[in-house]
Amino acid sequence: MEQNDLIHSILKDSETVAVVGISDKLGRPSLTVASYLKDHGFEVFPVNPNLTSVAHVPCFPDLKSLPVTPDLVVIFRKASDIPDVVREAVATAVPRVWIQEGIVSEEGYRMAEIAGMSVVMDKCIMKEHARLTREGHFGKDHH
Repeated sequence: MEQNDLIHSILKDSETVAVVGISDKLGRPSLTVASYLKDHGFEVFPVNPNLTSVAHVPCFPDLKSLPVTPDLVVIFRKASDIPDVVREAVATAVPRVWIQEGIVSEEGYRMAEIAGMSVVMDKCIMKEHARLTREGHFGKDHH
């Protein structure tokens, strides 16, 4: 599948999104992206073992603690942590993984592909959603 089509299908087919490595500090990309996704109709689950809540929303220590299996996991962790997060996503049957802009883990990417997941790496989900919305692929909410 061509990258643009893949990005479109991931965004179109995802309603619940886990943001792994989220920060509770204003101005941090992970918090900005999570807020953007929430504002555009996604149900967002913050995941960070060091936080109990983010923006008054309960924060979960890991993917297996979530009340639902998310449609998509967006990862804001350093490259060396990506394979472990992908392993956890595979173990919890998450179908899609998005490795955020500026993070490259060939090992994590390959693991996700081998597991049959849809995977995007080194792109910003917020920028891609905004671009596709501008191009008329989505209305105000993502569907």
